[in-house]
Amino acid sequence: MPNIKTISPEEAEGRLKDIYDDLIQKRGKLAEVHKIQSLRPESIMKHMDSYMEIMYSKSELSRAQREMMAVVTSKTNNCKYCIEHHASALQPYWKDEKKLERLKQNYSEVNMTSKDRALCVFSEQLTKNETQDYTNSITHLKDENFSDEAILDAALVVSYFNFVNRMVLSLGVDLERDKGKDYNY
Repeated sequence: MPNIKTISPEEAEGRLKDIYDDLIQKRGKLAEVHKIQSLRPESIMKHMDSYMEIMYSKSELSRAQREMMAVVTSKTNNCKYCIEHHASALQPYWKDEKKLERLKQNYSEVNMTSKDRALCVFSEQLTKNETQDYTNSITHLKDENFSDEAILDAALVVSYFNFVNRMVLSLGVDLERDKGKDYNY
């Protein structure tokens, strides 16, 4: 149950109703993470703009890699909502439910390329923020032949999901009954 008031689609009026209708039309459903921002409708739009830029824009990082990083970041933060949503988004790329379940538990047990493992390590280390010295992680990404642009994209993915994880966790966003499945990502 949310820790703050939210406005349901049935109660929505004006700009919020327009935003809800647009999200439902484009994505098939309205996610709880959108409803939690209903008191500030424009924040939903800014949030979606950031999400689309970070997760869908042209990048050396594949969509699968970005979704994988979202899962690892969210697992590190223990954000079940984002773990489920982004594991669901990763499934069409991986097409391996067992591998996905292992990722949701511990990425180090997943058979993956060294490039993907480097992205997972970076996601976890940046999220934990224990040392605030990411030189080794950046060097490792460069050793895996990631360009500076790809490293920036990786940092954007991890930073974005740390933002969303904290919003979801602090405001009490509940996972949808369908557990985040069947959303039009």
